[in-house]
Amino acid sequence: MKKVFLYSILFLTALSMILPFIIMFLISLSGQENIFTDYKNINLTFCAYKNVFESIPVVKYFFNSLIVALFTTVGQVFISSLAGYGFARFKFKGSEILFFIILLTMMVPPQVNIVPLFYLMSKLGWINTYQALIIPGIFGGFGVFMMRQYFLNFSKELEDASKLDGCNELQTFFKIALPCAMPAIATLAIFTFVTTWNSFMWPLIVTNTDNMRTLAVGLSIFKGSFREITLWGELMACSCICSIPVILVFLGGKKYLLHNPQDGAVKE
Repeated sequence: MKKVFLYSILFLTALSMILPFIIMFLISLSGQENIFTDYKNINLTFCAYKNVFESIPVVKYFFNSLIVALFTTVGQVFISSLAGYGFARFKFKGSEILFFIILLTMMVPPQVNIVPLFYLMSKLGWINTYQALIIPGIFGGFGVFMMRQYFLNFSKELEDASKLDGCNELQTFFKIALPCAMPAIATLAIFTFVTTWNSFMWPLIVTNTDNMRTLAVGLSIFKGSFREITLWGELMACSCICSIPVILVFLGGKKYLLHNPQDGAVKE
């Protein structure tokens, strides 16, 4: 009876998360304007998807978002891993103060940084470029904090064994510590990819041509604030397209979240 109750709770929780996606998909297949009032005469059609591809350069927006999200994720993971490992394993003068300053950056609302960042990008001549979309996102206090906490619990015996085998600090990091940190790396990569992919405000401000806009910005074209009416079918169709890479990234990284490469590496 207890298991039935627990599985029922899990099923209802999962249903509450999946149901909005199902409704979004069904709305995207409806070709009528009175979709929220006349439920009896809804005809499923792919007209909304066709209109999306005819109204905006979806393919260009999609690849822009993909390029920005991938490069930001790789940069964030690489820099955060190096910094996190350094803060966890090396003690130098001022390391605690420097780490505290990095933590303070997590408490600053992102909106506060928009004007200074835009001014910096304009002075560098990076407005409406991939550099402006990618580089500000590869540095983050959250990633450094998370990787540091993971490496604090990293097995000291594995490090000592690698040094006995002749590895220097960089070799130990790249050959031992980094492969063993796959759960933390996968978590950070998924979080960074999803956040970057869904980012709207910064790409909207720093881009001014269709050639550089991302899919999240293109999605807003069908919203009522940018036109007289909201095209719900096209809006939901574009939202479905936006959701596909995020779902694929999560499914691809799920196995790394549940696997600990350090299991069985050290015998007591």
